[in-house]
Amino acid sequence: MEASGERLSADDAHILALESPAIAGHTLKMLVLEPAAEALDVELLRAAVEARLPEGSRGRDRVELGPGGAADARWVADADFDVAAHVRRREGTGGIEEAGAWAAASEIMAERLDHTRPLWAIDLVGPLADGREAIVVRIHHAMADGVSCVRFLSEVLWDERADEGAEARAPVVRAATAPAEHRSRLDQALHLPGAIGRELGHRASLTALAKRIGSRRELAFTTIPLADLRAIGKTRPGHVTVNDVFLAGIAGGLRDWLASGARRLPRLRAQIPVSLHHRGEADTELGNRDSYFNVDLPLREPDPVARLERINAETARRKQLDDAEELYELFHALARLHHLDHAVQRIAAGPGEFSLSVSNVPGPRAALTVQGRAVERLCSIAEPADRHALRISAISCGGNVGIGLCTDPEAVEGVAELAAAIDAALVELKMACGC
Repeated sequence: MEASGERLSADDAHILALESPAIAGHTLKMLVLEPAAEALDVELLRAAVEARLPEGSRGRDRVELGPGGAADARWVADADFDVAAHVRRREGTGGIEEAGAWAAASEIMAERLDHTRPLWAIDLVGPLADGREAIVVRIHHAMADGVSCVRFLSEVLWDERADEGAEARAPVVRAATAPAEHRSRLDQALHLPGAIGRELGHRASLTALAKRIGSRRELAFTTIPLADLRAIGKTRPGHVTVNDVFLAGIAGGLRDWLASGARRLPRLRAQIPVSLHHRGEADTELGNRDSYFNVDLPLREPDPVARLERINAETARRKQLDDAEELYELFHALARLHHLDHAVQRIAAGPGEFSLSVSNVPGPRAALTVQGRAVERLCSIAEPADRHALRISAISCGGNVGIGLCTDPEAVEGVAELAAAIDAALVELKMACGC
């Protein structure tokens, strides 16, 4: 990992600066452990986490703001690092049911990390009435993006089960094919207009999701077998990815959920984050390097198979044209022109450009354990944004994909019903494909 005292990267500093009364800036991972007769020993977990955090680890660094605020912030070693301040048991959660665990995770998601300490925290929830326990982890997005969050938790929290027969390996991520510093200005100039035209300036409908948000959070989860997503994709001609099938399920769920309160289904554009981390990076390297492309979710299409085929055609074109890399280069170039950069960022982040963000992070390939206890479920949660009041995230783990939904309940109601609708839409798609 990078040494303490280093300035935050431009990407990390930008994310830190996004904090507001409504935006806390962190992501959340929730692990549900199999039932056991004894509760996790919080002292043993603290000792294990601390032992796996070597000196110089980003997990031991806090953020120190400079004269220019986030723009001049540095990672500084926390001389008073206390693992007990980061790993603790949530009081009042012993004996609760599963619904109570999700409610506790919602409360934890709404709480801010302590900026005088390293920007991560682990809360133990339960034991639940059935003997299971939940581990709720928050990591500030300035410290790690989706891919590097998985790297961090592999370093400090979980172990891969050796008895699964799966080869331990780093998550496979999409690598940037041509970093900006290695490309000619002419080459960049020829590519950028096409990417801008495809990704920006396409008016999305102002849906019920385009609400101002506050600081409250409500979470919902569902889990689907990874084998089902792969099987659906294999029934279609060409290269249909797991993420295409996942997006088709999201589209089907949103179609049913939004149709209950609308006379006409909206034109809904989804922003799809894309990791630009390189495959050759060290497993312990953290920080942010991601971009996105936008995809129309065909809510008005009644045929689930046709929805999948339309999504597949659009995502394949975006990937072939490297739109995510082009936009990454564009925004980094504009960062030197502050007034223009802020104007373009406002347009690109507005509800007229996209309606919600839908991310899918590759997680561990093998099943996981924590302190010898098997992980039954792993889910990921990302924060909504102002006027993008719903956020959907997915993460794979072993043979399952955990889907997490996050909103401000005062802005968007019925997030649990949407999770159920997504689950039902994927079952409908599986049946329609003859799986």
